[in-house]
Amino acid sequence: MALRFEILGRFNRARAANLTLPHHVCQTPLFMPVGTQGTIKGLATNQLEDIGCQIILGNTYHLALRPTSELIDELGGLHKFMNWPRALLTDSGGFQMVILRYLMHFVVSLLHLADITEKGVTFQSPVDGKPMLLTPEESIQIQNRIGADIIMALDDVVKTTITGPRIEEAMYRTLRWIDRCIAAHKRPKEQNLFGIVQGGLDPVLRDICVRGLVDRNLPGYAIGGLAGGEDKDSFWRVVAQCTAALPEDKPRYVMGVGYPLDIVVCSALGADMYDCVYPTRTARFGTALIPEGVLKLKNKAMADDTRPIDPTCDCMVCKNYSRAYIHCLVTVDAMGSQLVSYHNLYYMMKLSRDLHSSIIEGKFPEFVCEFLQTMFPKGDVPEWVCNAMEVAGIDISSCSHHVVVTR
Repeated sequence: MALRFEILGRFNRARAANLTLPHHVCQTPLFMPVGTQGTIKGLATNQLEDIGCQIILGNTYHLALRPTSELIDELGGLHKFMNWPRALLTDSGGFQMVILRYLMHFVVSLLHLADITEKGVTFQSPVDGKPMLLTPEESIQIQNRIGADIIMALDDVVKTTITGPRIEEAMYRTLRWIDRCIAAHKRPKEQNLFGIVQGGLDPVLRDICVRGLVDRNLPGYAIGGLAGGEDKDSFWRVVAQCTAALPEDKPRYVMGVGYPLDIVVCSALGADMYDCVYPTRTARFGTALIPEGVLKLKNKAMADDTRPIDPTCDCMVCKNYSRAYIHCLVTVDAMGSQLVSYHNLYYMMKLSRDLHSSIIEGKFPEFVCEFLQTMFPKGDVPEWVCNAMEVAGIDISSCSHHVVVTR
């Protein structure tokens, strides 16, 4: 394998580590912004370096269509092609089988255009409408050409709210496909193949999948199939179950998770890596991430507000521009969404750094309480968060005066 995972500090289940990849030494817990076609919309790669981005996620399927994996390979791989010196992760190039509120790790296509069989996934090309077959072997071959530090196995995904035999079928197919992915992987000394735990909300199926993947001794493991409409109580319980069963000495990646609160909870439960389009997608609608939650910059109240987005933030945007100025931009100019995207990703990178340092310094419970106190000043911390923190062994009684149910 082409990675080293060194745990530097712990608090109960939470851990801070150095993840050494071929192109970068990353500090976990970490958030990865999604750059579907080798770019984060509106931001240059040097800006991403400036804000502390460690890994960018690229979409295998879109890159394979345009500019093609063959061309990327010819031009020296995706790192060179997009001028990004740090780490990259590519998803499996699968398909989005359910319509989600936010994209998870699957490529965009419509369910009724996709046909899933043991051989792979057949779907219509969005470019010319022709049928295309994506097999586990082809997915890995494409990712080998693209050259990311971490590549994902092709899995069979169903919406977490579905019950019945389809969940079991998808889980066992995911295990069969991981063997085909391993056999097809030609660059194991340069690229790390992660398996993806499936099984819906069924603890028995999740356990079978975890044990099956761990038996393959992969460089890292992802928890997939979440952030798809399931209630938060089910969400955290799946994360808690999987992190408890996955190896201590390997990175754990919860796919499709991008809400700051979710990341803090999952980190307390022992997860290490996250990705989501949320911070940049919500920025394009004029919504900024702040410690209290979100700030809707399109609101009329922002029109004459001379404060920065977040007075406690040290990013370039908060140092130079007022809410009023950005309010003026977000409704009429692309520059507005670029500035909010920059701020939002800075916020996510700082959150990652704060999680890492608080665990190493033995101050993780204090960090969690301060985070929750700022987000829920009335003490109305959601019940699911309280339940998760109890399992994580973190006392949040000082910042949670009463509980509300949010399902």
